[in-house]
Amino acid sequence: MSSQDEPFPAAAAPEPAAPSADEGMTWWYRWLCRIAGVLGGVSCACAGLWNCVTINPLNIAAGVWMMLNAFVLFLCEAPFCCQFIEFANAVSARADRLRAWQKAAFYCGMAVFPVMLSLTLTTLFGNAIAFATGVLYGLSALGKKGDAISYARIHQQQKQMDEEKLTGTLEGQT
Repeated sequence: MSSQDEPFPAAAAPEPAAPSADEGMTWWYRWLCRIAGVLGGVSCACAGLWNCVTINPLNIAAGVWMMLNAFVLFLCEAPFCCQFIEFANAVSARADRLRAWQKAAFYCGMAVFPVMLSLTLTTLFGNAIAFATGVLYGLSALGKKGDAISYARIHQQQKQMDEEKLTGTLEGQT
């Protein structure tokens, strides 16, 4: 069988999976973000349910949105909590491929909306941990902090370059 007779040439091989968004995160920070997401889901669900026990329609809407936030947090961060949903693992895998800043923007935006809808202590405290999860992902998107030695080396090189430029301009004037 020649290479022309093959139904699928080697060039059509599947591409490797996209790199994980957790590449720059340590294992303990990744677990911290996941635990914060689960706790944020629990707090959103409890506060959302409490927020729905009212006659004010904006509070009810904010409570329903908070329970939706809890569902999304559970779906993305702890898919084992949603085993009865067929697409839970697919959604979780897709959420894991997102970059940290995308998760941060999504979680923070999703936590701010009910607070803007109905500014009460219940919505503030209920969404605080979900917002903190977004902040944790945002901090991981900034990257690692450098060590003092590399900063001192960069500062020394910058200082040396500035001195060379200064002496070069002074020598050029005389």
